[in-house]
Amino acid sequence: MELAQALIVYKAGDAFSQRWAETLGQILEQEGCRILVGPSGPQDNPYPVFMASVNRPIDLAFVLGGDGTALAAARHLAPEGIPILAVNVGGHLGFLTEPFELFQDTATLLQRLRDDQYAMQQRMMLQAQAYEGPRPQSEPVGEKYLALNEMCIKPASADRMLTAILEMEIDGDVVDQYQGDGMIVATPTGSTCYTVAANGPIIHPGMEAIAVAPICPLSLSSRPIVLPARSVVSIWPLEDRNLTTKLWMDGVLATSIWPGQRVDVFMANCEARFIVLKDHYSFYQTLREKLHWAGARIHYNNHYGQRNGKG
Repeated sequence: MELAQALIVYKAGDAFSQRWAETLGQILEQEGCRILVGPSGPQDNPYPVFMASVNRPIDLAFVLGGDGTALAAARHLAPEGIPILAVNVGGHLGFLTEPFELFQDTATLLQRLRDDQYAMQQRMMLQAQAYEGPRPQSEPVGEKYLALNEMCIKPASADRMLTAILEMEIDGDVVDQYQGDGMIVATPTGSTCYTVAANGPIIHPGMEAIAVAPICPLSLSSRPIVLPARSVVSIWPLEDRNLTTKLWMDGVLATSIWPGQRVDVFMANCEARFIVLKDHYSFYQTLREKLHWAGARIHYNNHYGQRNGKG
């Protein structure tokens, strides 16, 4: 990998990740790499300025923070095809990030990147678009939105808990009407996030599929469903007298959905590209460690094979 121009993004408000971003920036500049550095957070979005400031392709984005920082990077950089090295610097769970230990020795890290000693993981993303009016005359409304984890349609209110009534179509066919807290439409990457909390399925990130999960439905027959990746999930808010239905992308507010509008969610035409530094990456080991499954706490020998290097 050539490192002629790179982005360095750190978690806004976190002194630890900012300090490491500044250290990395100094090293890269000394080695002749042009860099752009900035914070990313709920009130900070450096990417429009980054994209407007470059006059040649960006080789790599170093993203220092947690999963939220990595998700924001994916939404903005996936359409440009820019690879992301997300490192858990000041983050918490770290499902999407590389361990901090692999980042600390910066000289070794940069040499590995230049020698192509890493793997590239491509992850499916979702796109959402609001439409107004009945089919087939409906017209697109507002922007197109991207998400790496999930799109969520649910109401929001400052003073009370609201119940949503949503009708879902798949490829134009009505599936059901759901009454509850909302609906999640997730990628395989997002299946281990909000979707798990809604009792949705865990899907390997190497797959292309869409998971739909109702949030706290009032009907016991309402169940999550897994769809082919090329499906189009359409969600119509019903009975929204208080105009509270919102579309959320990766937990960030995208837009309000008005009566008579629907949201179409489908596979995006771009993928997030993540650098993997771990020599023996295992999605199942990540599940054990991050979700604290028993295999990460209690080790028994099954006498039939090696596990984690031990017989």
